[in-house]
Amino acid sequence: MQFRLNFLLIIFSGVLLTSCGASRSKVITTKTESATRIEPANKQVQNIISHALEFEGTRYKYGGTTKKGMDCSGLIYTSFLKEDIPLPRTSRDLSLKGQRLYLKEVSPGDLLFFETNKKRKVINHVGLVVEVADEILFIHSSTSRGVIISSLENNYWKTNFVMARRIL
Repeated sequence: MQFRLNFLLIIFSGVLLTSCGASRSKVITTKTESATRIEPANKQVQNIISHALEFEGTRYKYGGTTKKGMDCSGLIYTSFLKEDIPLPRTSRDLSLKGQRLYLKEVSPGDLLFFETNKKRKVINHVGLVVEVADEILFIHSSTSRGVIISSLENNYWKTNFVMARRIL
């Protein structure tokens, strides 16, 4: 019985560590000021970003879409739905939507996709770009820290980055 319990605990821990980015990423607490700062394209994008930012500090919960708990794709799904834009519920399905972008084309409101599990080469994490200045800042929900803002300059995120897409 103890072996079975330990085995289940190991499996459950593995699932948590491979979904929605298990990283000790740098949390950005101050905004950068830059003359090259890119602003959101329109009011709808501003609203999506504002709604996502309301969840900052929310704990991680697999499958969650509320202030009680949120996963990475739940944050994107909920934020876009607030503007009556229905999107798929998983990061992998989200990665098939919209227009693929070069990183130099990214602006606030775009989505960043990551592969954080090197054993399974599939997209399993997504973030929403909130600011583009000297660096690209994105909001996402990580298993270790919940909903946070991170920089794509962070080595972990830079290494695991796969693509960017624009929905609007």
